[in-house]
Amino acid sequence: MTGQFTDTERRTTLAGLMIVFLLSALDQTIVSTAMPRIISELHGLTLYSWVTTAYLLSSTVMVPIWGKLGDIYGRKPILVIGISIFMVGSWLSGLSGEFGTVAGMSGMVQLIVFRALQGIGGGALFTTAFAIIADLYPPRERGKFAGIFGSVFGLSSVLGPLIGGYFTDHGTVTLAGHMVAGWRWVFYVNLPLCLLSLFMIMVKMPTLPHQRSGSIDFLGAALLIAAFVPLLLALSLGGHDIAWTSPQSIGLFLGAAVALALFVYVESKVSNPILPLRLFTNRTFVTANLAAFLISMAFMGVAVFLPLYMQLGLGVDATTSGLAMLPLMGGMIVGSSVSGVLVTRTGKYKPFMLGGAVLLLIGVLPMTHLASLSLGLLCGLLLVVGVGLGPNHSLFNLASQNAVTPRDIGVATSSNQFFRQIGSTVGVAMAGALLTTQLANYGGGKLDLGALQGMALETGVVGGHRDPALGQALSFAVSGVMQAALAVIVLGVIVILFVPALPLRSRMPAQEPVLEKE
Repeated sequence: MTGQFTDTERRTTLAGLMIVFLLSALDQTIVSTAMPRIISELHGLTLYSWVTTAYLLSSTVMVPIWGKLGDIYGRKPILVIGISIFMVGSWLSGLSGEFGTVAGMSGMVQLIVFRALQGIGGGALFTTAFAIIADLYPPRERGKFAGIFGSVFGLSSVLGPLIGGYFTDHGTVTLAGHMVAGWRWVFYVNLPLCLLSLFMIMVKMPTLPHQRSGSIDFLGAALLIAAFVPLLLALSLGGHDIAWTSPQSIGLFLGAAVALALFVYVESKVSNPILPLRLFTNRTFVTANLAAFLISMAFMGVAVFLPLYMQLGLGVDATTSGLAMLPLMGGMIVGSSVSGVLVTRTGKYKPFMLGGAVLLLIGVLPMTHLASLSLGLLCGLLLVVGVGLGPNHSLFNLASQNAVTPRDIGVATSSNQFFRQIGSTVGVAMAGALLTTQLANYGGGKLDLGALQGMALETGVVGGHRDPALGQALSFAVSGVMQAALAVIVLGVIVILFVPALPLRSRMPAQEPVLEKE
């Protein structure tokens, strides 16, 4: 298929896709620093977590649906639709609360609804971009591009909080006599990037012939949403907003299990399923997705709770803790870029996949005893963790794509992203539950997270004054989280050992006949 496109067409398409990828990656990090100002102006402290949860829910459940739609109708129209929905959601998110209560919704509720809309479009960005690369380049050449895209993700992780903070603090302007709050530009900044990417994709990107006939599996799509929305809600809210053993949690988990069982049944019967069950007989597909799930699960436990330990345990301020996380992102950029080039040169992915996981293991191991680590040593370990994560951010996806036929590229790509996001959600939920349990056990059950936060405010720890009790309690609790993450990484290494080391194809396989039936 590569020979059907000119080098100019491929380069232009790649540039457009990088803007799309940057959009999606930035949106996951740029909003966080603006949230304190948002909840202050929109009076939504009690709904704080829902701004993130709404985007996570809608984007995650839509990933496999967008992937299947791309296989049926082609990548280009699906990507255009996804960017358009994302752009409208961004625009409306920026307008949230600007006109007071609308249709009975407060400003904060408006933001949650529009973030969900933004997530629906955002679910198409990652998966369709990677699927288009798979359509344009043979597997062996994809390694270097996967490395580039991994670098973009790492860069956005660094730039996102900085850009968000700058707009929030200095972006307030007066236009036509009306003041526009600085935090709104966190969403508005997406608009010119969306328009630029739409122009490049609609005008410059060639129409990819990789399409399939068949009707949309609406029932399967509905059951997929019905299964994973309750599951993600239970995982996101369990342990803090609602108890794990509460009727609400149990009901959500039971509802998810029933819907998932019905989804599997329906997918085994329909002619054009959202997620073909035959792919689960493909050993590479299964092991690569399982490994992606485990590594993402472990990574979120590290990334989310180390800043908490730095601020409440070591007594550094928020800016310092943010800067201390930069080695993690820098390592991801280096690891992703270098491994991508080496994969393209050697035609092998498994050694770098396994080497990255082992480096991740080495980096996390000393963190299981945080009390013995200085801030400087912790930064060095985060660099090792980042280098280890770099290859695995893209190689699991590459292995899955290489193991399936061209007609299943979209499903394989979206499935990998789907399992990765589910792993991240499970990782945050499980790590949070473990943290709470560890704090409850510390000192005979006399401390909990709420007590620690209260102590932090009373002692001024955020200003850089470290309370010994805070340090000891957080060291004990977060070290327990790291021990659990280490165990999950070990499982990930074991799974990677079972990933088949298939040679990466240096040519695109011939397009298979389009089939009506699976």
